[in-house]
Amino acid sequence: MTETTTPTGLQPPSQRLVVAVDGPSGSGKSSVSRAIARRLGAAYLDTGAMYRAVAWHCRDQGVLDDPDAVVAAVQDMDVVLSVDPDHERVVVGTEDITEAIREPGISAVVSVVATNRAVRELLVARQRAEIDAHRKIVAEGRDITTVVAPDADARILLTASAEARTARRAAQLGGTVEAKDLAEQVSGRDAKDSTVVDFMSPSDGVGLVDSTELDFEATIEAMLAEITRQQSNRTTKQTTNPEGDRA
Repeated sequence: MTETTTPTGLQPPSQRLVVAVDGPSGSGKSSVSRAIARRLGAAYLDTGAMYRAVAWHCRDQGVLDDPDAVVAAVQDMDVVLSVDPDHERVVVGTEDITEAIREPGISAVVSVVATNRAVRELLVARQRAEIDAHRKIVAEGRDITTVVAPDADARILLTASAEARTARRAAQLGGTVEAKDLAEQVSGRDAKDSTVVDFMSPSDGVGLVDSTELDFEATIEAMLAEITRQQSNRTTKQTTNPEGDRA
């Protein structure tokens, strides 16, 4: 295993650490969360890739238009996601779909499964199991701080202006997507997914990092500082009230 250095103020390597990150499309949460996982020597869970894998599978099965059939397909679905921040791999059954789930066609239909509440319940259970299986993990998505891991050691909403998010997604795609399709991928999907979960404003206890004016490295540093702050607050509360509040 590669040796890692624990940033000042963070929990030592021997302790459990769960970092939950949410944010809208194009906020940089995937690339930033992956980088943070590397620095912390932690596993990395991309829950968005899980929803994309479900969308690919349901499209492949021809059931996207039938909500009940989508749920049934998810129940029987064999999906494996790599949690190595240096190695992205998504497999359904025996088929490697790592590249396929990033295609525009999947981006266009992923909200069909992401807004299906029964599907979300099934995937939340899988995501919690994945988190519980690792001593240190950074999990990112849209409902991690509020639904999947509300008791995480650090919970952060990473955001940016709509203009910044659209520009970043355009750069990521290398100009291969037309402006109207790009807007649909960013703002359109956010609008659809926000009908089932709020990922645009932080809930109580969730830290906010706005990366609109920050470059990649500065965003990572801001996130690490917020993780340190939250851990420090948790440690202080545990020290001053070790038995917890009693009603």
